Amino acid sequence: MSSIQGILNQMKAAYKNPTQTVADYKAKTGKGAVGCIAPYTPEEMVHAAGYLPIGLWGGQVELNRVRAVLPAFACSIMQSVKELELTNRYDILSAVICPSACDTLKAIGQKWTRKDIPMIQFVHPHNRKLPAAVTFLSREYQSVRERLEAAIGERISDEAINRSIDIYNAQRKVMREFGEVAADYPDLIDPIDRHVVFKSAFFMRKEDHAALVSALIELLKAEPKKEWGGLKVVVSGIAIEPDSVLEIFKEMKLAIVADDLAQESRQSRVDAPEGTCPLERMAKQWQSMYGCSLAYEHEKTRVPMLRELYEQKKADAVIVAMMKFCDPEEFDYPMIKTEMETNSIPLLQLEIDQQIQSVEQLRTRLQSFVEMIGQR
Repeated sequence: MSSIQGILNQMKAAYKNPTQTVADYKAKTGKGAVGCIAPYTPEEMVHAAGYLPIGLWGGQVELNRVRAVLPAFACSIMQSVKELELTNRYDILSAVICPSACDTLKAIGQKWTRKDIPMIQFVHPHNRKLPAAVTFLSREYQSVRERLEAAIGERISDEAINRSIDIYNAQRKVMREFGEVAADYPDLIDPIDRHVVFKSAFFMRKEDHAALVSALIELLKAEPKKEWGGLKVVVSGIAIEPDSVLEIFKEMKLAIVADDLAQESRQSRVDAPEGTCPLERMAKQWQSMYGCSLAYEHEKTRVPMLRELYEQKKADAVIVAMMKFCDPEEFDYPMIKTEMETNSIPLLQLEIDQQIQSVEQLRTRLQSFVEMIGQR
């Protein structure tokens, strides 16, 4: 039987060396990989075709060639994605799918230079709650399907997509359970381990990932729950990377008991409904999405949602990981700040930059914040 660390190591290996991951998958299945640029793409189509969906969330790379293509105020995730493209790191991919969720994502699609790796861009409807939004997005997804079929030279049937949607729904359910269980075992699942579980889902077939997470859950449940001697926090934002940032969380004994991160729990927040038309099922899933800065809502349910998570988890604070130069997140922050202050909830905003060279400033801010909470 696998150990907790053994499962985590297997997950980590999947995304630490994506070139090897894709090579192993090709050797096993005879099929390749398709890049899915963050944060929301119809991965189910890639899965249905038998290809491996690879999440493109940037990374720590030296930014050189991208400086001539994107402005310095583009977010670090997209800067990294473009640099990786320009330096031929995406040679392992058969195609790339990209949403137009923000201005920088639109620019990535427009400035894509690899003609041998087709860029498949599509648009999510802004007014998501209108009935017409489902019709519009279904047509966008049909366009994605046709261009993906042309790129890989295979037809993707409705039946196959429906099967994949069901697999993705099952994986989302497992991930929601993991979030709940991991919160009870901060001594066994530290912030870095927690991140490994979520991030590895972007480099594995979802059924394989769900099986590993299910096994991990059972191993955790078999362990006794221990009193946590540190603080418990709810985190929100796009992502918390690089790992050096999470190392500080671990060092400061900050347990992440719930998150609202686009790279993590937002991915499993909403299931696709039942139905016969797979494109409509995926479109209705997007229509049901809530609490995300990239999915427009007049009501801004994200704001009270964070307060409710804080209360439900009996947390000590809320930390907003603000991706540098991310306009949608910046628009939400004033409302979050007002809500937390009104309810006397400790709040800290951290600026996240994937290319950060030194985390000492973040360490100082977190240390001061922990000391401040301890004096309450």
